[in-house]
Amino acid sequence: MKKSIKILLVLMALLCVLPATASAATPYTTYTYSSSGFVLYSPDAYVPDEVVDAAFMGTDAFGNSVTLEDPRDLEVDEDGNVYIVDGKQNAIYVLDKYYKSKFAIRSFVNEQGVPDNFSGVSGVFVTADFIYACDSENSRIVIFDRDGNFVKTVGKPQSSLIAENAIYRPVAVAVDEYGRMFVVSSTTFEGIIVMGDNGEFYGYIGAQKTTLSGWQAFWRKWGKNDEETIVSTEYNNITIDENNFLYVTTSSIDEDTQQQQISNKSKAGTYAPVKKLNVSGTDIMRRNGFYPPSGEVKVSTSETSAIKGASVIIDAAVGPQGTWSIIDEKRSKVFTYDDEGNLLFAFGDNGNQLGSIGSIEAVVYQGDKMLLLDKVNMSFTVYRRTEYGDILINALKNQNERNYDAEISDWREILKRNNNFDVAYVGIAKALYREGSFEDAMDYYQAAYDRGGYSDSYKEIRKDWISKFFILIPVVVIFIAVLVVKFFGYAAKRNRLAAMKVGQKNIREELLYAFHILFHPFDGFWDLKHEKRGSVRSAFVILVITVLAFFYQTVGTGYIFGGQDANTANIFMTLVSVVLPLLLWVVANWCLTTLFDGEGSFSDVFTASCYALVPLPLLLIPSTLLSNILVSEEGSFISIINTIAFLWVGILIFFGMMITHDYSFGKSVLIAAVTIVGMIFIMFIAVLFSTLITKIISFIFSIVDELQYRM
Repeated sequence: MKKSIKILLVLMALLCVLPATASAATPYTTYTYSSSGFVLYSPDAYVPDEVVDAAFMGTDAFGNSVTLEDPRDLEVDEDGNVYIVDGKQNAIYVLDKYYKSKFAIRSFVNEQGVPDNFSGVSGVFVTADFIYACDSENSRIVIFDRDGNFVKTVGKPQSSLIAENAIYRPVAVAVDEYGRMFVVSSTTFEGIIVMGDNGEFYGYIGAQKTTLSGWQAFWRKWGKNDEETIVSTEYNNITIDENNFLYVTTSSIDEDTQQQQISNKSKAGTYAPVKKLNVSGTDIMRRNGFYPPSGEVKVSTSETSAIKGASVIIDAAVGPQGTWSIIDEKRSKVFTYDDEGNLLFAFGDNGNQLGSIGSIEAVVYQGDKMLLLDKVNMSFTVYRRTEYGDILINALKNQNERNYDAEISDWREILKRNNNFDVAYVGIAKALYREGSFEDAMDYYQAAYDRGGYSDSYKEIRKDWISKFFILIPVVVIFIAVLVVKFFGYAAKRNRLAAMKVGQKNIREELLYAFHILFHPFDGFWDLKHEKRGSVRSAFVILVITVLAFFYQTVGTGYIFGGQDANTANIFMTLVSVVLPLLLWVVANWCLTTLFDGEGSFSDVFTASCYALVPLPLLLIPSTLLSNILVSEEGSFISIINTIAFLWVGILIFFGMMITHDYSFGKSVLIAAVTIVGMIFIMFIAVLFSTLITKIISFIFSIVDELQYRM
């Protein structure tokens, strides 16, 4: 018994000294997005530690208690001290790194020696020497030293560029290492105000473009230029990084426009809710992720949804190793990105549990912690970085320092914990690319669906291959060109012989005649109908070849240009996408031309239309083969070939119908246009008829079910 008790005590002692690696379950999920827009859940990068309210902050050295009624902003200095702004109390509370009150700035004696105080203080910024407070209602910025002693006030800047009656309401400020102030005014639409610490006005930077409706654009061009239609949208917050780059946010962009930019995966920052500006106001943000940094990707548009529409971005914070975060006021969520604009993680939710936020107002980093200000609960929540978050930041650190072996090791550790994290695959791929392991890099780029990176790696492999077989390439090209010329020469010879042949042509002769029509559509389509150079059977063969060419394009296109796996391709859908439009054209054209003196029968129209499809397999197959050789920068060659194929088909179909029905050029144009309208009408009738049949069948089944129930 004594021995057992001793063993038990030793085990208990060991348990006490072991580190606690597990954390309590968070009231939110952490996630990223795939390239297709699917949510990919990931381990928590930050977990909540504690909630800091006025009671927690306590009293300062003078015995004054902290009271919060309208928290508006949060800031942290290089020593970890926390600054919290209360707009209703008109106070800035300064806390130590443990979130205990040090002192408060409520009043001061200004330059004239007159007691003064804030009115609607909104924002705060801290440098190594000064505290800058945005005294909004008094239209000024008040500067204090780091001990809270008044230094000076900087009022509304004076310049001929600023109207005398312009309202100046500073709500956020950032200061660079040279003392220049970048001020966001809630009533200023021309951009960010740049001024010196003595009030010198340097100008506006980063003016936002406004989104105008069609009517507003017309009125602006031809009507009265009222201010409402020509002003830019305003910013709402600002911060600055160690390299003097500004992160500015706005919530005044039209939500539909913002969501459209996300859906289109736009790389432009014209209507972005967050921008990274240099000191001249140029947006230099990298938007190389799957989606532009704009908060939530997939949003609800239903009127019954509690939260719908695009994110409302109200603040940004600069984190370690080039990371930065924005907050969505609507959802109380944080979205964190790397320097390339890749979403690293998103988390947060509305609520009152530890880790949830009633109404998010500000975000700031404090070393390896993140602080989120809660306007409703009048507190801020402290989140600590987890082991997963530490590895992620360390991987970015090694990436920035070009320590590729360590970077690869860190990303692989990330993948052990989160194998859906595309940024990790891309990180490994980039490190392998820099080391010259291009084939391995391609595998990781493909795992992350990064076609651009895959193309860059393949380009290096192709460059090496070209250097080895430089002599062979022109030989192959010349050989293929000779084969093409020989084949067309053979087809022309066989067509001349078939023209002198009496009676029905065989299937080979009918198919070879399609190559005569390619370059001689007028006499080609005439002989196709009147000399019986083709038939329905050969037209059907051409149609089958065209369907197979499209299917090959689906499964054979190179990965760089969006090729699909053969297992996911659907031959039936390819068949429908080719045959259905063709049949609609044939039926609509034949129906109309029988009413307008057309001389072609249904079989004539079908045969001529199928023969006109020959450029598609003739050009789509080579373009598909090229897609496995070219890189993304050379994709225009494939687009040109495909465009030529479809234009060629359109021209052949037009002339085929003109010759088949013996129409003039003008009448052919009119009939072609009316045929397209007829195709739309047939589709409408088909949909209406199928809907009616479905309802009739449903009604019959309902009657049968009712009779069975009665019996």
